[in-house]
Amino acid sequence: MIRILLLFILTSCVCGTFVVKVAQTSYQTEENNNITLEWTFTTKTDSSSSSLNIFCQLLTDLNVLVLYHVHKGVEASESQNGQFKGRVQVDKDALREGRIRLHVSRLRTDDSGLCVCKVLTDDGWISDRCRLNVTAAVDQPEPQKPAERSQAEILEKVWIYVGLTAGFLSVCAGLFFVFRPYFTKCTDKIKKQP
Repeated sequence: MIRILLLFILTSCVCGTFVVKVAQTSYQTEENNNITLEWTFTTKTDSSSSSLNIFCQLLTDLNVLVLYHVHKGVEASESQNGQFKGRVQVDKDALREGRIRLHVSRLRTDDSGLCVCKVLTDDGWISDRCRLNVTAAVDQPEPQKPAERSQAEILEKVWIYVGLTAGFLSVCAGLFFVFRPYFTKCTDKIKKQP
C-alpha cells in the first residue's frame, strides 16, 4: 500500500514539457483475448536512445509485476515477471516515435490490475496509468453435431427397408397371380376379335 501511495505522489513530478499520456484509462476484455496497452511520451530528436528508461508494471492487490523494462535504451527482458514471459511484445518502431505499445496475449484473469508506465529521460521522469480488467470467458455452447448413428442402428434401418421392399414385392406378386386369369381372358378376347 505504501508503494502505491509513494507511486501516486511521485507521479505528480513533471519536469519541463516532458509528458507521458496513456491512450485509454481503462481496458476491459475477456481471458484468452489479446490487447494492446498504449502510452505516448514526448521525445526530442537530439536526445540519445541511451538516455531512455521505461518501466511498465502491473499493480495488483497482491503483487507488483514487471510487464516491460528498458534500461538506458536497452530492453531488460530479464526483469520481466515470469507471468508475462512470451506474452508481452513491444512495437519497437512505435517506441522510436515516442509511443509505448505493449501487446499482451493470452490474457488471464490474474492479469487484472493497475498498469503504470514510467518514462525517464534526460528531461526528467513521469508516468501515467490505466486499469486493466480481465474477466472470465463466457462459455460458448458448442454447436450441436448431428447425432452419429451406430452400426447396429444403421443395420436395423437397412433390414426395415429390405423387409418393406420384400413385402411390397410379395403383395405385387400376389396381386399378379390373383388377377392373372383376368389378364389372360382379356388378351384372349383381343386376339379373337377380327
